[in-house]
Amino acid sequence: MQFDQLKRRRFLALIGGAAATWPFAARARQTPTPAIGFLNGSSATAYAAYAQAFVRGLAETGYIVAKNVVIEYR
Repeated sequence: MQFDQLKRRRFLALIGGAAATWPFAARARQTPTPAIGFLNGSSATAYAAYAQAFVRGLAETGYIVAKNVVIEYR
């Protein structure tokens, strides 16, 4: 009787340990999304054409805003 309980406890400990570490391992494989900072001292309307051209240039190299790159405007 005691041997069966010991096997069951070991099995549950193994499953519990694997379940506890699995989400961390899954998160570790994800690559972070690149972020680009766009800093300008003038108004947003004054540099809107530059920002649009920058986004078009990113698209030409394979980066799509909000899909695989983030732009922080300040």
